[in-house]
Amino acid sequence: MPEHDHLHEHNHTKHDHDESCEHFFVPARLLAGSIVVAALIVGGSIMYGAKLMSKTVVGNGISSSSSSPTAKPSEQQAPAQAPLAKPTGPVDITSRADEPTLGNKNAKVTIVEFADFQCPFCKQYFDQTFNQIKTKYIDTGKVKYVYRHFPLSFHANAEIAGVAAECANQQGKFWEYHDTLFAKGQGDGTGLASADLKKYAEDLGLNKGTLGFAKNKFNQCLDNKATLDIVKKDNAEGAKGGVSGTPSFFINGQLLVGAQPFSAFEQAIEAMLK
Repeated sequence: MPEHDHLHEHNHTKHDHDESCEHFFVPARLLAGSIVVAALIVGGSIMYGAKLMSKTVVGNGISSSSSSPTAKPSEQQAPAQAPLAKPTGPVDITSRADEPTLGNKNAKVTIVEFADFQCPFCKQYFDQTFNQIKTKYIDTGKVKYVYRHFPLSFHANAEIAGVAAECANQQGKFWEYHDTLFAKGQGDGTGLASADLKKYAEDLGLNKGTLGFAKNKFNQCLDNKATLDIVKKDNAEGAKGGVSGTPSFFINGQLLVGAQPFSAFEQAIEAMLK
């Protein structure tokens, strides 16, 4: 199985080929594609490097990215770092006091999801698998479920959507907001612009305040990006644990990558409940 390329050297604002994410989604297989383009123009003793930023979409429902040597002198960036090594054993993900959590806090199994609200595969997982896990394991007290942010740099609205979700979290409405973002957002960023994020907050009453106080609290939080540091710290924690694509899950510390079918989660959870 090929290594996943490191994510943090890219600044694409959207997928170049939206169909590629869907085209390469093949359950139970991991496919990796990368494009490297180099253009060297030599004139006398002057050499110009060319850099092409490219996106890698990996099978099993993973959005990740790869980089290649540079395109224009004005767009040059720091050299790409080596790919992160995949963890070979359980990973200890450091929790935070205000992390969004569902289920029994003392459950025998804990699932920590690292996701991106603009990631098509995260949406696919939400649409097809999350509610099955919730019904069978979270609602029955067998699993504690934690959401952490891992916005990909080539998703233009992923980071601000994470900021908005944490603004909702400050008012105790993370999961309602989370569900709305995955229900209405799209992989090209549609439904995840600031105006959309504020509308969803209005629908959930996050700007009403209490007895005339704290009106427009959500809008102020979003405009000031007051929770951006939380999103960035989540991203760093995921990278430290070996996350290189979304969605990624740690089930009692064991990494499971991609929009896997419910049966894959069921197998892992049942083994840990025994």
